[in-house]
Amino acid sequence: MRIALAQIRATTDPAANLKLVSDDARRAADAGAALVVFPEATMCRFGVPLAPVAEPLDGPWASAVRSVAAETGIVVVAGMFVPSGDGRVTNTLIATGPGVEAHYDKIHLYDAFGFTESRTVAPGNQPVVVDVAGVGVGLTTCYDVRFPALYTELADRGAKVMTVSASWGSGPGKLDQWTLLVRARALDATSFVAAAGQAHPGPELAAKGAPMGVGGSLIASPLGEVVADAGADPALVVADIDLHAVDDARNTLAVLRNRSSFAQPDRAESRG
Repeated sequence: MRIALAQIRATTDPAANLKLVSDDARRAADAGAALVVFPEATMCRFGVPLAPVAEPLDGPWASAVRSVAAETGIVVVAGMFVPSGDGRVTNTLIATGPGVEAHYDKIHLYDAFGFTESRTVAPGNQPVVVDVAGVGVGLTTCYDVRFPALYTELADRGAKVMTVSASWGSGPGKLDQWTLLVRARALDATSFVAAAGQAHPGPELAAKGAPMGVGGSLIASPLGEVVADAGADPALVVADIDLHAVDDARNTLAVLRNRSSFAQPDRAESRG
């Protein structure tokens, strides 16, 4: 399976960002990829009010992404914002293309490192796996990558590839954490993890505190090896993955089968 990561630097203009989606989806399709993964907040970068740019899943921005996927014959995964009905938005991935029409609402919201995503974003609650040319692909977003149980759940639901669409916050050690976490989730789920982040926004925007990207998009193998990666700037990463490696890893490193269920202790009793 050939997959692509589109590491873009999104702006606050959804139309301009749609042009980035169109350009990189076409480049990925021309390179023979079946799937291209764009970052979280592809529709509009963080650091500005999100409600004014949010659109329903049948609105013009998502419809245009569907048209790009249909014209190029490639499955596109891209981050957008959708009105949630409670005054907030959902941080949503649209997945669309040949045989695929789905969306995933980010489950784990980024209330960390001084940022409070839940103030303006409503959480999702359903893991999502789509079928891309017969391959189960699980969808996740940014802060989700810090929560291993989501990735083992996606593997239990048939995923052999997991995507991570991110707008990772910059700061000391954050790029190292990003790379480590993607590789760890690949090991946890003995699956390929294809993680596309926003390119580094530059020091001026990074200093504003909103999570806008660090670059470093990468694909990790089921044994945690880096198959392909990017630097800090916009890039299109295209790589072939051998899906037999998933079955081999799950037979050799049988962590999914070896998991034990255990009763949680009563916290009052455990205090003695």
